[in-house]
Amino acid sequence: MKALLSRNAGGPETLVLADLPDPVPGPNQLLVRVKACGINYPDVLLIQDKYQFRPERPFAPGLEIAGLVEAAGEGVAGWSPGDRVIATLSHGGLAEKVLVDPSRAYRLPAERSFEQGSALVLTYATSLHALVDRGRLKSGDTLLVLGAAGGVGLAAVELGKAYGATVVAAVSSKEKAEAARQAGADSTLVYPRGSFDREQSKALASLFKDAVGPGGADIIYDPVGGDYAEPALRSIAWEGRYLVVGFPAGIPLLPLNLPLLKSCDICGVFWGGHAARDPEANAALVQTLFDLWEDKKIAPKISRVWPLAQAGEAIAHMAERKAIGKLVVTID
Repeated sequence: MKALLSRNAGGPETLVLADLPDPVPGPNQLLVRVKACGINYPDVLLIQDKYQFRPERPFAPGLEIAGLVEAAGEGVAGWSPGDRVIATLSHGGLAEKVLVDPSRAYRLPAERSFEQGSALVLTYATSLHALVDRGRLKSGDTLLVLGAAGGVGLAAVELGKAYGATVVAAVSSKEKAEAARQAGADSTLVYPRGSFDREQSKALASLFKDAVGPGGADIIYDPVGGDYAEPALRSIAWEGRYLVVGFPAGIPLLPLNLPLLKSCDICGVFWGGHAARDPEANAALVQTLFDLWEDKKIAPKISRVWPLAQAGEAIAHMAERKAIGKLVVTID
């Protein structure tokens, strides 16, 4: 089989398309022929050795796939060759075949494409866990979403509306603002890109405060970090919840007098850790996603598709923060 391999730490340009022996399923493993692989920001970090988990090289990036079951190992029940499947992985999705843990595999509905299936679980499960489990989202809350046009951002916008929130989408361009509006955002704001001095930080805080209104944001969903974090936190409501999701703009240092003054919570969001520690709760969460998908309350937006040989370009597109919605690699 062919796989796009990381043999040395570095950027997307270091990835190499290579031939590998076909994997053979062992006990409690599924062998899946990959049809599509979603690209996520952890792929950018993984190949640079900047992620919290470091696979042994060589490895293929790719954390979520959709495809067809080819074989089931000993002890696997409920799956047969030809079944359509969605699965999440620690790595390995950018390959023609991959071994999958059945506990992380879900049935792909017949009416959904492989591309749609590969774009669902990681972003929406992260956002649902963040908003409902960690953020205690309820109808009527004001939700401020930073990076609202990315994969997790658009997912947070859609889920916020599904749960009855007023959603303010913060983005870095007019094009991204339009994508957030189409996903259901009640209002949008376009913030500048880069790092900010003290006066620029104050101006950005005012921009956030004006956008969420005098009551402040009950929940702030932040998959961006960097110099955006403190200005956003300054717009939080009394007893609000600030959700720490990711850091493509850098890891921020927050002044802890702000949580004291607003009596607010700063909540870390690590869906993968949650899923590993509480599989039953995670199974219920994923089922909720499939119910919302069936009810057409969520719909992954796929903005660009690449073939496997050009998957490095997809990761580069993600690294440059150009993505709107989801990026997908198809594998024939």
